Amino acid sequence: IMEATNKVRMHDPEFKRFYDLKYSQTPKTPHKRALALTARKFVRLVYALLHSNRLYTPPKGA
Repeated sequence: IMEATNKVRMHDPEFKRFYDLKYSQTPKTPHKRALALTARKFVRLVYALLHSNRLYTPPKGA
């Protein structure tokens, strides 16, 4: 999950913004914490997409 999240944050502007925000808010081990929080967001997204049987489409303006 962490490897997938790392790739998603590199290619999806929404996840990159979220990661950067959490990175700047965390004083100790910022990469690990920001990646874990981004992974949680990613897992929630994957669950919602599977539950609703939809494909992911990035938000407008991203």
